[in-house]
Parts: sequence; structure tokens; C-alpha cells
Amino acid sequence: MRAVLLAGGLALVLSLSGTPLAIRIFTRRGYGQPIREDGPSTHKVKHGTPTMGGVVVILGTLLAYALTKAVTAKVPTASAVLVLALMAGLGLVGFLDDYLKVFRQRNLGLRARAKAVGQWGCGLAFAILALFFPSDGAHSYHPASEYLSFARDTSLYLGPILFVIWAVGLVIGSSNGVNLTDGADGLATGACLLVFSSYVFIGVWQDGGSCERPGALPTGPHACYAVRDPMDLAIVAAAVVGACAGFLWFNTAPAQIFLGDTGALALGGGLAGLAICTGTELLLAVLGGLFVITTLSVVLQVASYRYRDGKRIFKIAPLHHHFEMIGWPETTVVVRFWLLCGMFVGIGLALFYAGWVSGA
Repeated sequence: MRAVLLAGGLALVLSLSGTPLAIRIFTRRGYGQPIREDGPSTHKVKHGTPTMGGVVVILGTLLAYALTKAVTAKVPTASAVLVLALMAGLGLVGFLDDYLKVFRQRNLGLRARAKAVGQWGCGLAFAILALFFPSDGAHSYHPASEYLSFARDTSLYLGPILFVIWAVGLVIGSSNGVNLTDGADGLATGACLLVFSSYVFIGVWQDGGSCERPGALPTGPHACYAVRDPMDLAIVAAAVVGACAGFLWFNTAPAQIFLGDTGALALGGGLAGLAICTGTELLLAVLGGLFVITTLSVVLQVASYRYRDGKRIFKIAPLHHHFEMIGWPETTVVVRFWLLCGMFVGIGLALFYAGWVSGA
């Protein structure tokens, strides 16, 4: 547990100290965010605000984890390294997208197909390695399971091919969900802070009830968790929480720096990786309910426009921009969406606990 607190504290310090440095560097180089022309008029003043701030969150997380391992003299685990690698890979895809936007000074980065290929590639590599990473004498499980999971593995067996397809879809869906939510000052960063915090709790709880502990109960109420490296996954989640908290100090309204696709794709991928490695894949849809409804608002808007002769459901999508367009101040939208995210996290953790009580 001390390692969890250490990782969070180190990431917080690194992010608090690194973000002002990034703001100065990106401002000097002209890495400013172009603003979409059809967005809320109040966002026009944000043109030129430094972007690609996700670099700070990713580096803060990686360095905090590495330093924690060095201080505690523990070897990094397969599950944690895979989740961190997934975050870094998707962060690179997002960085390329952000850089092209800055270079062109238009809100158009990578082509949709190129971006999708990058996401698919990262998700596919993660899914295959997580499923087939060899177990050793200290572990009975692979980082990922071929069974579909909610609060733990269900009885629905996917098999390796369906699992890989499912895992890649989860990575893409989660990364895009966070990316779509990243449209108001501090919204995505604060929401990710809350959802990653839930995975700190889940990892610690699963470590206490691991099936690899002597005397663990495999079935029934209070059944153990067939998860590899849960405490190290909690350390990763804590590092992300600390990095997000430090970054949010400068990202909240009025934002001095934006996450950009660099940070949004990385954070969304990190959530998917944690869900897969902790056996809480479907539970992520509840914990990250804010990202789900944001994505649905875009899907519904596009479908309505295409199949209802140009009619729109919302004034503009994603959903948070709709509320800004009807007159809500941006800070009001952000705080209320944070509250909504907190409620989803609370419901998700209640369902996770109920699963432990019932053994389901």
C-alpha cells in the first residue's frame, strides 16, 4: 500500500513541476491548439493555448512508476508494463495527430483511417501480449483472461480470437470516449482522475482477495479474484491519478494547457488496459459512464443527421458543447459533468463490491 501512495505522490510532484515547463516550451515553439469553427463562440479565445499536455501526464506516470519500483526494489510486473506500454503507444498516435493540427493550424490532424490503424495496432499488440504472456512460478494467470468479465470473469468463454477482437474494440472505444470528452477546460482530466481512482481501490481490493494467496476461496460469496499483479495495477492507477491531479491544476478553467489527443487517447487506453487486466471489462462502461454517454451523443447526432434529412438531436455534439450552446457557462458544465462522473464511479464500485459479496 505504501508503494501505491508513493507512486501517486511522485506523479503529483512530477506533474506539478513538469506542466509549467511544458507550457513555456510549447508556447515558445508555437504549439497552440486550433479551435473548431462550429464550436461554442466562447471557445474562440482559447485559440493558441498550448496543447499536447498529455506528454506531461504520460511521462509523469512512467517516471513515477519507475521510481516507485526503484525505491521499493521490486521488479515491474507484466500486467503493469503492458498497460503502461498501451498508454505510451496510444499517446504517440495522439501526439502525431496533435502535431499535424499545430503544423497545419487547422483542427484536422491524422486522417481518420491512419488514426484508426494506429489505435488498432496498439490494441492488437496489447491484447495478444496480455493473453499469451507466459506465466511463471510466481503466477498462475496470464495478464488477460479469455472469459468476458464484469466485476470478475463470467462463465462466457470468448476464446482467443473473439477475445482479441473484443479487447481491441474496448481499447478503441475507451480511447475515443475520453478523446470526445476532452472538449472543455479540465473536463476529461478531472473525469479520468475519478475513474482511475476507482482502479486504485479495485487493485488493492483484488490483491487482498487474490486467488494466489494461501487459503483463497475460488467460488461462492467472497470468492477470490483470478487476477495477475493486482497491486501493481493499483500502483499504475495511482500514478495516473497523481499525474492527472498535477496537470489539472493548470488545465482547469481557464486552461493554460490542453491534454490534446496525446493525453486523451493515452488515458482512455490506460482505462481499457486496466479493465482487461483486472477482469472488469463490462464494469468499465459503468465506471466510465460519462465517456459512454458522451460517445453516444456523437453517434446519435451523426445518425440523426444522416438518416433524418439533416435534422439534429443536439445543437452540437459532443454533449457538453450542447449545454454550452444553450447557455450554461463552461465551468458549470464541467463541474456538473464531474458530479455525474462521480455518481457513475460510485455506482460502479457498489456493483464491484456486490460482486464480491455474492461471488458473482
